[in-house]
Amino acid sequence: MTFSRRLLFSYSLVVLAGILPAFGQSPAGAPASAPAAAPATRPNVLIVLCDDLRADHLSVTGHPHLKTPNIDRVAKEGVLFQNAFCTTSLCSPSRASILSGLYAHKHGVRDNFTEFPAEIPNLPKRLQDAGYETGYVGKWHMGEDNDEKRPGFDYWASHKGQGKYFDTEFNVEGERKVIPGYYTTVATDLATNFIKKDHAGKPWFLVLGQKAPHSFYTPEEKYKHTFDEVRVPYPKSAFMLDDKPAWYKDRLYTWHGIYGPLFEWRKEFPNDKPEAVRDFENMIHGYWGVIQSLDDSMATLLRVLQEKGELDKTIIVFMGDNGLLNGENGMVDKRAMHDASIRIPILVRYPGLVPSDKAKVVTQQVLTLDMAPSLLELCGAEALPNIHGKSWVKLVKEGDKKWRKGWFYEYNYEKQFPYTPNVRGVRTDDWKYIHYPHGDDSEDRHMAELYDLKNDPGETKNLINASADNAKLRELQVLMAKLMDDAGLAEDKMPIDEGVKKELPDQKIR
Repeated sequence: MTFSRRLLFSYSLVVLAGILPAFGQSPAGAPASAPAAAPATRPNVLIVLCDDLRADHLSVTGHPHLKTPNIDRVAKEGVLFQNAFCTTSLCSPSRASILSGLYAHKHGVRDNFTEFPAEIPNLPKRLQDAGYETGYVGKWHMGEDNDEKRPGFDYWASHKGQGKYFDTEFNVEGERKVIPGYYTTVATDLATNFIKKDHAGKPWFLVLGQKAPHSFYTPEEKYKHTFDEVRVPYPKSAFMLDDKPAWYKDRLYTWHGIYGPLFEWRKEFPNDKPEAVRDFENMIHGYWGVIQSLDDSMATLLRVLQEKGELDKTIIVFMGDNGLLNGENGMVDKRAMHDASIRIPILVRYPGLVPSDKAKVVTQQVLTLDMAPSLLELCGAEALPNIHGKSWVKLVKEGDKKWRKGWFYEYNYEKQFPYTPNVRGVRTDDWKYIHYPHGDDSEDRHMAELYDLKNDPGETKNLINASADNAKLRELQVLMAKLMDDAGLAEDKMPIDEGVKKELPDQKIR
C-alpha cells in the first residue's frame, strides 16, 4: 500500500469529519496564551535529561534487573507519564523540541550536527526573562564542535560533541579544562555546585544533561560486573521479519544491526553465529551499568535539595531525549518509529502539581513538545507563541477531555548514518501507521506498517496487507495528513532515501 498526501487530500475533505474521532489538536500558528498567574513563590526547576534512556529501564517502570530507587522516588512522590514519546527519535532534534515546543521541521534541527537557532523563543530564555537564574550542565549536543555558552543561560558547563565517560574536557564558564572522573559524577557535582550557590533571591532553572546511557556504554568500576550472571538473548522480534519491510533485514549486518559491531562491543563483525549473542549480552550489561550511576546521581541531587530546604520548592523532571532499540526487530540504536525507539521516561515531582503523598500515573500520550509549555505554566512565565506542544498541567491536576489522541512522527534519512529510511507515521492510543517516503514525492519504495497496539503492543504483526483493516488504514492516513498540515507540513521536504549501506560511520561522529 503506497501513500501520497496529494492523492489523500481530496479524500480527506470528504471523509475527515465522518471517520475521525476528536483528536484534540490545536492548529500550528495559534497565538501564545496569556501567561499563567505567577505562583506566590516561584518554583525552581531541575531537568535531568538522559541520553538514549528507554522508558522501561527503571525499576518503577518494571525493569526486572535494574534497581533505581532514587529515580523511582520522583515518580512515587509525583507523576509518572506512562505513555510519553519523542516526535523524532534522534538526540539533537528531540532536545530542540524539548526546549522549543516545536516539531523538528519547524525548529530546523533535523540531525545531530545543527545548532539550535538562537532566534527561536524557548524555555530557558522565557524563564531568564521572567527573572530566573538559568544554568546548563553536561551534554548539550546541538552543534558538535561548539562548546560556547548558548543564549538563555546565565551559567554554562558543557563540552563539544558526545563527551567521554571518563575525563571529559568541559567549558566551565569560559574556562576549558579536563575534569578527571566519571562523567555522571562530574556532571552531578557541577550541577550541585550551581544549586548550592547564592542565587540572590532569584528562583533558578537548571538542565543537567547526562551522557548516560548513550553509547559507548562504559560503566564505572562498581557497576562493571553487576549483571554478569544475567543472560540476555536477542529479542524474539529479531527473527520475526517476514512481514516487515525489506530494509529491516538489510540493516541487520550494519552499524545499527544486531550482527554488526554493536558500538564496538563486537570486535569481529558482521557475525551472525549463535555464540556471537554473547557480544550483544555484554553490550546490554554495559547499558544497564551506566543507568545504575544515574540513580546514584539522583540520590545526590535529592539530598542536596533536601539539605538546602528546596526539595518541595523545586520542579524535578527526570526524562530521556529518545528511546532505544536494544535488538528489537534486529535493530540497535533509534531513529525508527517503533515504540522501543520513541517511548521516553518522563517523571515529575512537584507538590504544587501533585501532593507528594498522592502520586499519579497519567496514561494519555504526552510528547517532548509538551515540556516547555508545561513548565512555563507552572512557573507563571510567558507562554511560547505558535508552538505544537500543549501544557499537561490541567491534564495532571484535573483531567483534560480535549487532550490529544493522536500525533505524527518525522525522521529524515541521514547520509552520515545511512541505515534508516525517511520515516513518517501516526500513532493513536490504539493504532500505529508508518510509511517510508522516498523523498521525491514518488510512490514509496518500502512496505508500510500498520499495528493494532491494543492487541499487539510489541508490534509483531504487520497488518498493512490485511484487507479487513483497510478502513482503519485509510483513517490513519487521513489523520496523519491532517496533523501534518496543521503543523505546517503541507510541503514536506526531505532528502532522497539512498538505501541502507554497509559502511561504518565516521569515527569522529559515532
